[in-house]
Amino acid sequence: MSAKSAAYQRMSRRTLLAALLILIVIPATILAGIYVLDDRKYYFISLLIVLYTIIPFAFVFERRKPQARELIVIAVMAAIAVAGRSAFFMLPQFKPVVAVVIIAAVCLGAEAGFLVGTTAGFVSNFFFGQGPWTPWQMFGFGIIGFLAGILFQYGLLKRSKLSLCIFGGLSTLVVYGGIMNLSTLLMVTPNFTWKGLIAVYMSGFWFDLVHASATVFFLFVISGPMIEKLERIRVKYGLLSVSSDG
Repeated sequence: MSAKSAAYQRMSRRTLLAALLILIVIPATILAGIYVLDDRKYYFISLLIVLYTIIPFAFVFERRKPQARELIVIAVMAAIAVAGRSAFFMLPQFKPVVAVVIIAAVCLGAEAGFLVGTTAGFVSNFFFGQGPWTPWQMFGFGIIGFLAGILFQYGLLKRSKLSLCIFGGLSTLVVYGGIMNLSTLLMVTPNFTWKGLIAVYMSGFWFDLVHASATVFFLFVISGPMIEKLERIRVKYGLLSVSSDG
């Protein structure tokens, strides 16, 4: 019983650190890039976000060295997200990235989900074009992965297609869409106004809706087989252990 309690406390500290970095430090870094660096050092800001992501992720391994296969699985998930985004380049906003990030999060944990999301956003933009929007996209993809992992860990998100599709659609529309709409406004003008934000939201709503629909579609199609395969790998090799709804 005490071992379980200690494990839960370690998990809580790790989650608290991750939440601190993701909800406070990373947004502050992005805003510093806008107001201090005038959006000119977006590569530097992007690399800082990757660094911040690695810090809480390292706590997953705590007192043991990570196995190479654990890192390979996470790298493969990030590569799938990048490849999926590139494969559907001809269809604006219709991308599987968020779906892959959510699947990674529910199978490998919140920190891994955030790492897959930020890495996918950064690497895929070498194909789509790097710019001041890159840190925002990295944060948008990553925060959805982190939220998915946390909600799954506490039983609020299930591995059923219905649960994943509802979460995926809403998070893409509200969270990712909201972050990117705010970034659009701040990249156009540093002077925030509610009228400007509402105008950006209205003009971008249909793009966000297409993106959300794509996330629901891909989760419905690929979540079952991908989760089954990842779970087999995780159990067989004793990889990152997260709470499960069975």
